[in-house]
Amino acid sequence: MRAFKTTSLADQVFDKLENDIVMGVYARGDILTELKLVEQLGVSRTPIREALRRLEQERLIEDSGKGSVVLGITEDDLIDIMEIRQYVEPLASYHAAMNITQEHLDELKHVVQLQEFFCDKSDLEHLNQMDARFHHVICIASGRNVIRDTLLPLHRKTTRFRKAALAKEERVLNMVKEHRQIYDAIAAHDPQKAAELTAQHIQAAKQSMIERMNDNG
Repeated sequence: MRAFKTTSLADQVFDKLENDIVMGVYARGDILTELKLVEQLGVSRTPIREALRRLEQERLIEDSGKGSVVLGITEDDLIDIMEIRQYVEPLASYHAAMNITQEHLDELKHVVQLQEFFCDKSDLEHLNQMDARFHHVICIASGRNVIRDTLLPLHRKTTRFRKAALAKEERVLNMVKEHRQIYDAIAAHDPQKAAELTAQHIQAAKQSMIERMNDNG
């Protein structure tokens, strides 16, 4: 973990383990122990212990007495996450339409343009990255800390399912179109329209993610 430099080791260990759990590197039921993680990650037990505590708070693992059992994200979890997003994310777009700075508006436009470019190239990896970036910018641009702090962890937990959903060409095309429409509403400072389009977008994303989860077992 020599690349871990700018933030605390505990934060970086947490980010790595969270990502590995969400992306399925660790399967549901796998056991994580401090000793094993010390060997794998090359850091001391203290940051690992702190990271495991935070993962338990996030309900991604639970203590078994013999180590931490990976819970991961179940279909019920995914449904709950997307339903929460469907209620809260429109609020982020609503406030972004009223509060967005020119800097954030320019960034959002750039993300949309990159998505359209990557869509033409069928570059799913970069499309997934820009999808995450699009929603991240809106959360920040909303200027509402509670909304941001509620949504950003949920975005991370759906990374694998967003990526799987984008394997379907129809969803890719629709996602890029929906993002363009949301951007246009925010750029026009139309909070009601931005919120309505975002609710529709999250509903479509939810349906696509659940379908892909069921397809993949």
